[in-house]
Amino acid sequence: MPNDAAAWLDSAAIDPAVHALRPDYRALLITAEGLRPGPSDELSERLLADAEQAARERFGDGPVEEHPHLAAWREAFRAFGAKPQRTRPSAEALLRRAPAGLPRVDRLTDIYNAISVAHVIPLGGEDLDHYVGAARLVRAEGDETFETTAGGEPVLEHPAPGEVVWRDEAGVTCRRWNWRQCTRTRLTHATTRAMFVLDALGPMDDTALKAAGDQLMEALTTVGPGVRLASRLVSAP
Repeated sequence: MPNDAAAWLDSAAIDPAVHALRPDYRALLITAEGLRPGPSDELSERLLADAEQAARERFGDGPVEEHPHLAAWREAFRAFGAKPQRTRPSAEALLRRAPAGLPRVDRLTDIYNAISVAHVIPLGGEDLDHYVGAARLVRAEGDETFETTAGGEPVLEHPAPGEVVWRDEAGVTCRRWNWRQCTRTRLTHATTRAMFVLDALGPMDDTALKAAGDQLMEALTTVGPGVRLASRLVSAP
């Protein structure tokens, strides 16, 4: 559990093996302290509805996977052995659900899902109070642990060797770059300190990445006027 979220950002790292795989990858990391968690509300509903409308206008009935940023993410998944038809990048999975309606989960999750869809960017949130040590994006050895659930029961999995994963000192926090988060660090109704990861590849430039981050920070500030924010762009050296 990091005591100083802003200082903790400085310890986050992307392994050179990930940069070798995709030199165009950048991660915008945002920490937020003093959050007000809870059920979905008027703000999160408005953001989700706006994102659904934006998706309808952008894609219509067309295939979302042909969007340049999503196509790049599919290429990145294939590069480490994942099959994007089975395990889709998170933004693609959400956009495929948009025509029928995005899920309503809780206030914080709804906010970042809405921004993910509106900006066509993989975006996830982690509970900082359940993080152990630094956040690192690495290619897995295969013996790391990943806590998840199956059939409502806790399950311990292991990533495939070479899989791109976010991890801390206790294990994997997100498998296949941005496909699935672990149960240990997921956001809950008790989350007041969080870290958000915005994943960008070449087709999304830094201006567009910053715009997505700015909207996220604005929404978090609206939800909790006393929230303390910090951000860091991590990219290839």
